[in-house]
Amino acid sequence: MTTITYITVTFNAAGVLQRTLDSVLQQDYPHIRHLIIDGASADATLQMTDDYRRRSNDAANGHEVLVTSEPDGGIYDAMNKGLRSATGDYVCFLNAGDFLPASDTVSRIVETLHGGSLSATPPSSSAPAPSSLTQLPAVLYGDTNIVDGDGRFLRHRRLSPPEHLSWRSFRYGMLVCHQAFYARVDFAMQTPFDLSYRFSADVDWCIRIMRQADSEQVPLLNLHRVVACYTEEGATTKNHKASLRERFLVMKRHYGLLQTLLMHGWFVVRAVVKR
Repeated sequence: MTTITYITVTFNAAGVLQRTLDSVLQQDYPHIRHLIIDGASADATLQMTDDYRRRSNDAANGHEVLVTSEPDGGIYDAMNKGLRSATGDYVCFLNAGDFLPASDTVSRIVETLHGGSLSATPPSSSAPAPSSLTQLPAVLYGDTNIVDGDGRFLRHRRLSPPEHLSWRSFRYGMLVCHQAFYARVDFAMQTPFDLSYRFSADVDWCIRIMRQADSEQVPLLNLHRVVACYTEEGATTKNHKASLRERFLVMKRHYGLLQTLLMHGWFVVRAVVKR
């Protein structure tokens, strides 16, 4: 059976963490590993994760919850720690405060994986259902809802995934946020986060995984459903200007300076037109 690993990085996250933990606990799909990588929190985060682990074990739902807590070098360093412990078929990063939209979200993802058609290069309507890791799509991707600090729905994410996602798609912005980006474990573990980026290593990570998939001609799969609820106020939002500068550097790295300048010119025109 397909196993999904979720990685949640925490540091003094007690104010927003509960809805994240509950959303994983409530999943009706049994083959889930949840790695909580804590940065030595001083608030109630660890009490909450200990309680969550006990509740998950008592529920006998098949989930495995693993918690580690130690100082780290920041969010992407902690994410790399999680990657090194990832097992199974797919890994997804679910931030503290973000959550899965329904109790059958993972069941539906796995159902689509094994019953749907692959929607990216190389297309094949007669492709057999995947039966081993090397036959699985490199990435599963879906839509995202934006929620407020209390977890209430605000809107659907403005940037939506294209029908046929590729590494070139991110020229137009991060069309799939990392909470809705399920990377095959072997690709993910070969692609650690670049710690030279403080705010946009997730964008670079997604692009590099998709570039590797493209080079190996491994398809990506569009899930055609909302698979994550994303809390609007995050580290990137709080450091908006620095994040934009980093994203420019990420795009320049992957798409070249000229194309990056042209696309940013288009972003400005689009923003003015929408006013």
